[in-house]
Amino acid sequence: MIKQVKIKVSGRVQGVGFRFFTYQQAQKFGLFGYVKNLDNGDVEILVQGDSLQVTNFTQWLNQGGPASARINNIDICELIPENDLSSFNIRY
Repeated sequence: MIKQVKIKVSGRVQGVGFRFFTYQQAQKFGLFGYVKNLDNGDVEILVQGDSLQVTNFTQWLNQGGPASARINNIDICELIPENDLSSFNIRY
């Protein structure tokens, strides 16, 4: 079953390699979507893939991400999967 979620991560998540680390993990889990910095200092992540892999990814995220990051809050919103996602990338 395909699942898609949008995640907003707040804390010390910009300027610490968070996007690249997230990109690597999304690739590892075989997910599609993107990660990008937001103007308010948060990071937004959209992931789509097998339901189990999306769950594994969010569990990884709840463990704190890269060592240099400090996550204060994670908001996860489940969405209706989009059919046009075919890769995972870092957006600027």
